[in-house]
Amino acid sequence: MQSLRQTINEYKAAGKAIGHFNFSDSNQLRAIALAAKETSLAVIAGLSEGEREYFPVNHARVLVDLYRAQGIDIFLNADHTYSVEKVQQAIAGGVDSAVVDGAKLPLDENINLLAACVKYALASGRDVVVEGELGYIGQSSKELDSLPEGVTEANLTIADDAKKFVEATGVDCFAPAVGNIHGMLKNAAEPRLHPDRVKEISAAVNIPLVLHGASGNTEDDIWACIKAGVAVVHINTELRVLYRDSLRESLKGEETTPYKFLTPPVEAMQKFLMKKMRVFAGQ
Repeated sequence: MQSLRQTINEYKAAGKAIGHFNFSDSNQLRAIALAAKETSLAVIAGLSEGEREYFPVNHARVLVDLYRAQGIDIFLNADHTYSVEKVQQAIAGGVDSAVVDGAKLPLDENINLLAACVKYALASGRDVVVEGELGYIGQSSKELDSLPEGVTEANLTIADDAKKFVEATGVDCFAPAVGNIHGMLKNAAEPRLHPDRVKEISAAVNIPLVLHGASGNTEDDIWACIKAGVAVVHINTELRVLYRDSLRESLKGEETTPYKFLTPPVEAMQKFLMKKMRVFAGQ
């Protein structure tokens, strides 16, 4: 089975993207793995710092390895990590990749943080893909009343800054701000994405791009960004909302057996995930 680095490069060369979906428990992880098995597509399962407090990386690593032993092409990512120490802990825990989030920091501080994390990953002796972010898109994967403060078109990532950032840090993948936001707006459509800016950035950095905050964006917008250079697409909030709502529905009866009232939410998540993964793969 290929490494994550090989898989990302393969998808990018083919003009398609791998789906990245966050999980907080084994039910979400099971749905992600089952979707990958059913579609025969690669998938990345991610744990943010907060999610790792609830579901430790070493626990997730064991389950991911069990799924991989069944031939499922699934990888484990340390999503949105804010310090060198936390990146070190995640790599020691066995992740295949780490997202280092210094997007709120001044550019020089963001570069220093990323460079230190890349240096550690290279010294670890493991093939860990390191991703950096430039351009603020918010931090909360939840339903929002309004756009996060600081998320504006004026703050979209600029290709020249992206090039400087990538060259200075040595990151393997790059996540720009191109109209995307973390979370989903409750009572409004998501902002339009900017595939033209994605194309400019892709040409400048010449490494795989990652689209964060794709919950609620249209399939057409996401696909346009994939064709412009995005090789990984992150979705979290949509999956969380679906899990919550389908679990509420499942608990309306008198059932007390957990696997019976948990099965419908897992099936609903799997169906949703399969649809997204096939869209990202151009199927």
